[in-house]
Amino acid sequence: MMTPVPNLTDVCTLLQVFDMFESMRFYERHLGFVVEQQAPLVEQPYPHINWAMLVRDDMSLMLNTAYEADERPALRDPRWVAGHRDVCLYFSCPDVDGAYAILREQGLDVKPPTVASYGMKQLYFSDPDGYVICLQWPA
Repeated sequence: MMTPVPNLTDVCTLLQVFDMFESMRFYERHLGFVVEQQAPLVEQPYPHINWAMLVRDDMSLMLNTAYEADERPALRDPRWVAGHRDVCLYFSCPDVDGAYAILREQGLDVKPPTVASYGMKQLYFSDPDGYVICLQWPA
């Protein structure tokens, strides 16, 4: 007999980001997400928001600032970004080659898709904070 488990219907990933506006623009421009909700704009010590919910179709993605505004360093720490290489967001994408062409036209530095040994055509790239993104579909 199987152990009972909760009924689950969806999952939403939360990513810690350095620059909320840059990250929101990235996910809007390159992946078609739109901001559904966001925390209020705070003007001090610089204009920023601390949290946003982005949606596209049945997908959702939350972004949260990695630093409190008065603690944020002037530049991203490369060690912090490198630590995000162990996170990958996999998106089903029926036209991986078409997505590659679109992203290149948008100026994103992406390498051509490849076919993995297990039969998935995959296009890998990273967001501004170093989170890996893979658009994939069976080859």
